[in-house]
Amino acid sequence: MLEIQGLSKSYGNNVAVDNVNFTVPDGQIGILLGPNGAGKSTIIKSIAGLLRYKGSIRIQGLPARTIDAKRVFAYVPEIPSMFDALTVREHIEYIRMAYSSDITDEEVEEILREFEMDDKQDKLGNELSKGMMQKVSICCALAVKPQVILLDEPMVGLDPAAIKKLKEVVVDLKSRGTTVLISTHMLEMVENLWDVMFVMEKGHIIGSYTKEDAEGRDLDDLFFAMTGGEKE
Repeated sequence: MLEIQGLSKSYGNNVAVDNVNFTVPDGQIGILLGPNGAGKSTIIKSIAGLLRYKGSIRIQGLPARTIDAKRVFAYVPEIPSMFDALTVREHIEYIRMAYSSDITDEEVEEILREFEMDDKQDKLGNELSKGMMQKVSICCALAVKPQVILLDEPMVGLDPAAIKKLKEVVVDLKSRGTTVLISTHMLEMVENLWDVMFVMEKGHIIGSYTKEDAEGRDLDDLFFAMTGGEKE
């Protein structure tokens, strides 16, 4: 479970996020939506531990800043970043050791194969395209065997086959009871994935829906109804 309570963050006199509250239960997929400048990135970076903030963030009931919470949490950033001098496989080994993950060599091989990176294990970080770097970032996150995973615009830069595989992986994570939060503006990519959605505007959560509340309405219809925008 991912719990956000009273989260606030200011940059000088600019309030980026103001007293935000939301929860994504175990085994559910949450979608964080909002226009540019709404505060999504601030929330994502706060959850990931990249920003100081006021309020409470709990991961599986544990304060997010604690080591125990970080061991069961994985993060796929919007812009992947690799170590230039490490190979693809060494990135995963680094994560496996850092998190004391019990993932097996066979499971690592399967993850790499699913994302068509098994034949690129010896490539260095500085030899990878953006799409490949994104795949490695996803593989590293999965190597943690997380109980809570945060994906920030995870489908940007991926080819259609990788997008399809990522969707399958997200559904599989859900079936195992993993909590998933996806921040995205690509509504069509998560149309059939979400269980609960949170819409942000000007630093606030202005509304939320569960799949049951939606009563079959499209995700983009719900989003534009809340934000007052129009579908193109």
